[in-house]
Amino acid sequence: MDLAFIPSPSRGVVELGPIPLRGYAFCIIIGVFVAVWLGNKRWIDRGGRSGTVADIAVWAVPFGLVGGRLYHVITDYQLYFSDGRDWVDAFKIWEGGLGIWGAIALGAVGAWIGCRRRGIPLPAWADALAPGIALAQAIGRWGNWFNQELYGKATDVPWALKITSAEDGRVPGTYHPTFLYESLWCVGVAVLVIWADRRFKLGHGRAFALYVAAYCAGRGWIEYMRVDDAHHVLGLRLNVWTAIVVFLLAVVYFVVSAKKHPGREEIVEPAEPGEAVESGSPKLTKSSATEDGSSKDKGKSSGAGAAAESDAVKAESAASSDEEAGSAKKS
Repeated sequence: MDLAFIPSPSRGVVELGPIPLRGYAFCIIIGVFVAVWLGNKRWIDRGGRSGTVADIAVWAVPFGLVGGRLYHVITDYQLYFSDGRDWVDAFKIWEGGLGIWGAIALGAVGAWIGCRRRGIPLPAWADALAPGIALAQAIGRWGNWFNQELYGKATDVPWALKITSAEDGRVPGTYHPTFLYESLWCVGVAVLVIWADRRFKLGHGRAFALYVAAYCAGRGWIEYMRVDDAHHVLGLRLNVWTAIVVFLLAVVYFVVSAKKHPGREEIVEPAEPGEAVESGSPKLTKSSATEDGSSKDKGKSSGAGAAAESDAVKAESAASSDEEAGSAKKS
């Protein structure tokens, strides 16, 4: 008899008045907002302008969604293109199925386009967004809970997840809640990145690399616990191998970047024309600096003119005095 377990929702749809919203999509949307909100705060702390993160996210998010869906469909093609399956379901992203590897990869392409248009270094933007992405993943994993998917091996631990659906080959019972494990792990990754960034002033993409490495370390053992169908290579699930390879790449980038570009970027966003730029102690805009210089020149010119005018008046007064003296002598 199960004394305690995490219940699964009876349905994966959240009713917002007359609008039905699937729990999976709702979690994705909330995660994106949290990532942009936190990323904006971190970007401002780095010296950037408010709103820049959101502007670039307009490019990154759509690319990320497409990339995540492509990775899922390609690696689980049998779910959509095998006998008895409808290939149209490959486009039903609201029913679940996003691969974080594809989302990050193609999302980076979108972010690169957005950063290039704004003249912003992509590594700096990625550093600002890194912990927000981890929190977005933590929230997004609850979408799997709504769909009763991606659970682990059968267990009777008090925090076991109870699966009630028998669709798509599911067997009702209690299982390890891998969605919860990954959600908590991602929260820990976000905290780690924020702490390390403040402590060591990470820059040039190293905060993002730390996020990637830390996430992959957790994803490896969590993925190993899952029992849903997946492709295997040399006895390991494909996503486990992906986590190992990406982890190593992230570590290599972190080390090489630290040697080539120590410290943190001094400027993360170029100043706009007329915007205040710091020059010594006072902050002056280029235009005001020019105007100040012009004013000084004008002041000097007006001072010289006044001095010349004063000398002329004195000379005229002296001449008048001489004339009056001469007239007095004649008389």
